[in-house]
Amino acid sequence: MFTIFPAIDLRGGRVVRLKQGRAEKEMVYGDDPAEMARRWADEGATWLHVVNLDGAFGDADNLNADALKKIIATVNMPIQFGGGLRDVGALKRALDVGVARVIVGTAAIEKPETVSEALHEFGTEKIVIAIDARDGVVATRGWVNGSGMDAKEFGKKMRALGAVRAIVTDIARDGMLSGIDAGAMAEFVRATDLRVIASGGVASLDDVRKLLRVSAIGIEGVIVGQALYSGAFRLREALNLTPNPSPTRRGERRPRFCEG
Repeated sequence: MFTIFPAIDLRGGRVVRLKQGRAEKEMVYGDDPAEMARRWADEGATWLHVVNLDGAFGDADNLNADALKKIIATVNMPIQFGGGLRDVGALKRALDVGVARVIVGTAAIEKPETVSEALHEFGTEKIVIAIDARDGVVATRGWVNGSGMDAKEFGKKMRALGAVRAIVTDIARDGMLSGIDAGAMAEFVRATDLRVIASGGVASLDDVRKLLRVSAIGIEGVIVGQALYSGAFRLREALNLTPNPSPTRRGERRPRFCEG
């Protein structure tokens, strides 16, 4: 099943979007992340993608921790969560709070043994690897640092450790509404044998269509942020393109932690 993940990026307890991951290029879209989550639930979302930007940048993130708890209490759907989760203890705490899947990014580069340990302890369905690349090179620490590692080679390494799924982000396109490179995403799947959730640059419904056309090879979904927040299209319009659009209407609830 192809999943569309509305993105909620948290900074200082607010909903924001960054351009190309740059902290100085921040646009605030709301002071109530839980209400934003409810909006996406009302439009039919089946998953949420939530990122703790303060954690990713190494800043104090208590406000974001509180916001995550409120999101979980407000909407009855699985949440994919990351940002600053750099050891197994942090991953466990996030899972214990109630997220369905945790994202391992910087730790996967700096301490790959964390991935092995997390996969063993929590299972493959609870772990997704973040592969954030600029010009084909993986970036870390909130996309601030270059790792020097080729993104595809890194993906192969994670697959060899037992990971099955990765969020692949084209940093140069992220937040820019410049269109997604579906061909590159498909090439990444073929090279690494990882299932991919595409991210970075979605600008129109045509981008969703492009990914759907190659989804059978292992592209499981797409994360959409700026396009939704800017009004380029509505979530329901994108969901209606998928083979099994959610029938949920305002006021309905769906079982939590259903995969898909």
